[in-house]
Amino acid sequence: MKTEKEYTDKQLLFLDALMSDECKGNIKKAMKVAGYADSTHSRIVVSALKDEINERASMVLAMNSTKAAWSMVDVLDDPGAMGARNSIAAASQLLDRTGLIKKEQLEVKNTGGAMFILPPKSDD
Repeated sequence: MKTEKEYTDKQLLFLDALMSDECKGNIKKAMKVAGYADSTHSRIVVSALKDEINERASMVLAMNSTKAAWSMVDVLDDPGAMGARNSIAAASQLLDRTGLIKKEQLEVKNTGGAMFILPPKSDD
């Protein structure tokens, strides 16, 4: 049975601020917005919320994947546009991280080469 994690008001404010347009992932700035003391070490805040931070960062990538896809389409329409190469590189990286471009599959085939025969399992 999975128990619901309880958050302090500061932690919730921090998570919201971290992903806001104001802070854009800047941990120290988000801590300040959330009301943490300047003497609070960021490691303490982040270690308690690392799963939540990763989940929200993944959401940011997912929310921008359509923009990345359209960026690639725009380059198809105007390949000579200034910065087209950078747009493609950034869009490819974002789409790769969201799982939309590179889907690696490992296929193992025995082509008649070497084969390992393991001894039978012992009962101990």
